[in-house]
Amino acid sequence: MPTDEKPRGGMFSSLRTRNYRLYASGQVVSLIGVWMQRVAQDWLVLQLSNGSPVALGIAVALQFAPTLVLSLWAGVLADRLDKRRFLIVLQAALGLCGLTLGLLDVTGVVRLWHVYLLCLILGMFAAVETPVRQSFAVEMVGKAQVTNAVALNSMTFNIARILGPAIAGVMINWIGTGWVFLVNGASFAGVITGLALMNPAELFRSKPVPRGRGQLREGLRYVRQRADLVVVMVLAFGVSTFGLNFHSTLAVISRNEFHGDASLYGTLSMVLAVGTLSGAVMAARRSGKGRPRQRLLIGGAMAFGVLEIITGFMPDPWSMGALLVLTGAAALTFTTVSNAIVQLSVAPEMRGRVMGLYMLVFLGGNPVGSPLMGWVAEHWGPRSPVWLGGTISLLFALVCGIVLIRRGGVRLPVRRLVRLRVLTRK
Repeated sequence: MPTDEKPRGGMFSSLRTRNYRLYASGQVVSLIGVWMQRVAQDWLVLQLSNGSPVALGIAVALQFAPTLVLSLWAGVLADRLDKRRFLIVLQAALGLCGLTLGLLDVTGVVRLWHVYLLCLILGMFAAVETPVRQSFAVEMVGKAQVTNAVALNSMTFNIARILGPAIAGVMINWIGTGWVFLVNGASFAGVITGLALMNPAELFRSKPVPRGRGQLREGLRYVRQRADLVVVMVLAFGVSTFGLNFHSTLAVISRNEFHGDASLYGTLSMVLAVGTLSGAVMAARRSGKGRPRQRLLIGGAMAFGVLEIITGFMPDPWSMGALLVLTGAAALTFTTVSNAIVQLSVAPEMRGRVMGLYMLVFLGGNPVGSPLMGWVAEHWGPRSPVWLGGTISLLFALVCGIVLIRRGGVRLPVRRLVRLRVLTRK
């Protein structure tokens, strides 16, 4: 087993590790397909439901609902099992879901309940896969490089987020949604191949936790005793449940507010991804400067809330697109920092369970938030979930920031401000 080294400099330092290179290259292919499917799935639901925001919210809720039940147990399994082999099985299952929906669609037999059912099945596999994949990052590169790896994962995610919606928008208009699902199902071969070609001897594995009673409760107690982790979890819940709602709101805004087609939805998703990619690049550049600070966590969440509020009031697609770039950068700063703080501040034998809880609070609110925001869009207008989500995110950031300041976890730059006043008076 290799040993951790000091952090190596450079924006792409994690790519020096062969196992991570294989993983990242496979992820690019797979994630492009995933984002293509997300756009196609949203558009298909709107077509089958005559443009109902509530129907779209239900589809999103079904996809994320299994997180509430399965993510904590997935964290326990991540601490017990060989993560690489487990991920191969889960990726294959996710690919089959895409192929099934594609076949139903291209043959013309798809109905709304088919989409709902496959959203639920896909969500079950994803609820297990996400904590395992998140906790596998440190095994590929070691603790010294995990911040950089998280940032590069975000870059990969957002490169796919730029390319996927753009490709999907063109494909939907040319040949329909069904072929998009089939392409996504086939794209999982990329990440499966990367995982299969890894050298297990070069992984930074922690000792597997033996099977035993009370391991889930043990993980919950561990987090409960860590006030710093509790604040991160609460803030992640608030921002992700109410603020990070673009997967459903942009489709409704494109169709019902701006009266556009799938290409407009793909374009707005793409410019949002440009912003998040910019945030990922900045996070990768900062990754060699030590552990991320909680001040950056709070600042990123506050900036995201303010920018999302402004975005919700933009009068046309072009001005909204410009604000989405800035909003995406702030959102990515927050999500990267929160993920890295959790990964770096927990004991290795607890990482799977803690990441399972983190993904529960980060994704588990969507079954509540998505239908709620769909109801808000239907009664208050298509834009309302955006500015309302930004307002709620800002309030969560302010409250969590006050808690951290009172506990001494965040220090305000008071001395610098005093020095600046003295210099200006002179």
